[in-house]
Amino acid sequence: MKKMMIGLCSALSVIVLGQKKPSKVSNLTAYSYQTFNCDNKGYFDAAKYEKEEIDGVNKLLYKFNGVHFDTNPIFKLSSLEEVRKNKEAHLENLEKQYQEKKEELYSLKVIDLPVWKNLYENAIQTFENEYELNKEEIMAFSDPSTLKNSKFYNTCKEPIDAISSPDREKMFEAWKNFTELKSKNNADPKGVMARFDLKMNDPQKEDYALIDLIGLSFHNCANSSFRQKREDEGTVYKDFDKIFMKLKKNCEEL
Repeated sequence: MKKMMIGLCSALSVIVLGQKKPSKVSNLTAYSYQTFNCDNKGYFDAAKYEKEEIDGVNKLLYKFNGVHFDTNPIFKLSSLEEVRKNKEAHLENLEKQYQEKKEELYSLKVIDLPVWKNLYENAIQTFENEYELNKEEIMAFSDPSTLKNSKFYNTCKEPIDAISSPDREKMFEAWKNFTELKSKNNADPKGVMARFDLKMNDPQKEDYALIDLIGLSFHNCANSSFRQKREDEGTVYKDFDKIFMKLKKNCEEL
């Protein structure tokens, strides 16, 4: 009888142990997402993460990591004239985009770990800075002196002082220096300077100078001050993939 009870207990133990294994697997929840050239299907532990948290991180990586606002860059005199003529409409459009995207960004829920909380904070800062930069540029194309109050003044003092100065010769000198520096990184430096000389001798040379100094010199300076360095980006994508206990990638060949 004693042997029978021991055997029965052993059999029950096997049944209980056998029932525990599926429960661990049942915690795995499927999650599909797209990366730059892959369709991915992963399985995450629902006991550790909520789908809403993973959605939030996914959006930070693949939706809110880049240029947030749809604006037209100013490279031609016709574009400059258009943004001046319709300045208020451009500002209203920017504000509309800002409010819509802000509502979504600020309502995201992310995984409560330092790597994702830091990514979220950086995304918000980048978003706010990009909005401010776009607004400042739209205003400066009509009134360069507005850049004296720029959020980025301490970072980009040199181009701002040249752009906002009432001394146009100071602006032209800064424009020339900027173009010479740019030509050194161009495959055709002489061609760059030849085009500069044509613009410098044009009746609308002041407008040409503003296009380059606001849209390139100032923009590049301010933009680089708040963008995440590219070498720091790669690890967070790998960290996101590590959230999934199983992951299958279906990638297109480039």
